[in-house]
Amino acid sequence: MLSAVMLTASAQTTSENNLSYSGTNSPYSQFGFGELAEQGSGFNRGMNGLGLGFREHNQVNHLNPASYSAIDSLSFIFDAGVYGQLSNFKEDGLKVNAKNAGFDYVVAGFRVFKHVGVSAGLIPFANMSYKYTASGNLNTDKSVTYTNTYRGSGGLHQVYLGVGWEIFRNFSLGVNGSYMWGDYDRNVTNGYSDSWVNTIQKSYRFSVSNYKLDFGVQYTLPLNANNHVTLGATFSPGHNLHADPECEVISTNSSTGVSDTTSYSLNNALKLPTMIGVGFAYNYGNRLKLGLDYQLQQWSKTSFPVHTVSNDVASYKLSDNYFRDRHKITLGGTYCRDEYGRRFFSRLRYRFGASYATSYLKINGQDGPKEMSLSAGVGIPIVNAINNRSILNISVQWVNQKASSMIDVNTFRINLGFTFNERWFQKWKVE
Repeated sequence: MLSAVMLTASAQTTSENNLSYSGTNSPYSQFGFGELAEQGSGFNRGMNGLGLGFREHNQVNHLNPASYSAIDSLSFIFDAGVYGQLSNFKEDGLKVNAKNAGFDYVVAGFRVFKHVGVSAGLIPFANMSYKYTASGNLNTDKSVTYTNTYRGSGGLHQVYLGVGWEIFRNFSLGVNGSYMWGDYDRNVTNGYSDSWVNTIQKSYRFSVSNYKLDFGVQYTLPLNANNHVTLGATFSPGHNLHADPECEVISTNSSTGVSDTTSYSLNNALKLPTMIGVGFAYNYGNRLKLGLDYQLQQWSKTSFPVHTVSNDVASYKLSDNYFRDRHKITLGGTYCRDEYGRRFFSRLRYRFGASYATSYLKINGQDGPKEMSLSAGVGIPIVNAINNRSILNISVQWVNQKASSMIDVNTFRINLGFTFNERWFQKWKVE
């Protein structure tokens, strides 16, 4: 049950529980750094985030910075995306829906020298946004009831600048350098119907202002004139974020109005994990492209601050049993009959993808929810008298998060991305 596993209120015996939600994200986002964001752009989303082995001449593939070297020499690519989603939370027969929508990403890329491309953009890393309440009976005779309120907001964002260089034929290296920042604010309030039972309010806060590096490599192996395979790999070194998380506990007696406040702080307590990715993409005549990615995030080698009470002694310290390694595998592809064809429908790009991922969280010692997702999308060419190179990327995605004795979350998401592709650096001839 959620009340036994998800909620942080402890040492309470309940015979009845009522739960209500509002806000934007799953209550799973209250743990750690929140929900890790999908980081691909519009064409990646249609393939469920696939991209480590893809080299696109008309799209920005920031999942692997080595791919920037494939951008067309006369192109300036600008890509921005938004999303909308409906989430359904289910536990013990209780079902609640939540809706949200918002800005997703913005990226740009162009060729600066022969075999050298650059990219810059704003992308999400993690999001936290939730608000829900839990109520029930504190004792078996139902004489005292409680209402716990949980709310939080925040997230991490990245502004990056990257470069990709094909240092020799079919072999490219790349790097993204990011400035990462964000604020987190979580609050838990335990209130009771008996005025002689103290109301407890716990507030957790931290801010991040640091860097992130992502290195990439790609090697293309030609099989014949119409077939080739590209192998890709990425590496992001883990490091200390130099953040100082804080915890404040306020105990208030409702009858007397007297409050007691205890504050805690930890120095340099948060870290980013080392992240590794490998993938490949098979390309048949620039029509059919299939790929497979595997990503590993070594969260188990990092810690997270936790407030605990044991034998009436409270503490706020790092826990080495809060995170676990996250594994994700993604399979997908795209098909376009003829991207330069005269017929509109022959230029449509059809995309699909499927993923399986483990959670990076441990919740009260239990592994967090596993995640399964499917996606399908289409890239629609924008054809007019001025531009015939831009693309509207539309995709739909279903995500299921599920674990034993926890909330089952189903999310249906629509992603819209517009890729504006304009000819730059072209010499015009006047007659």
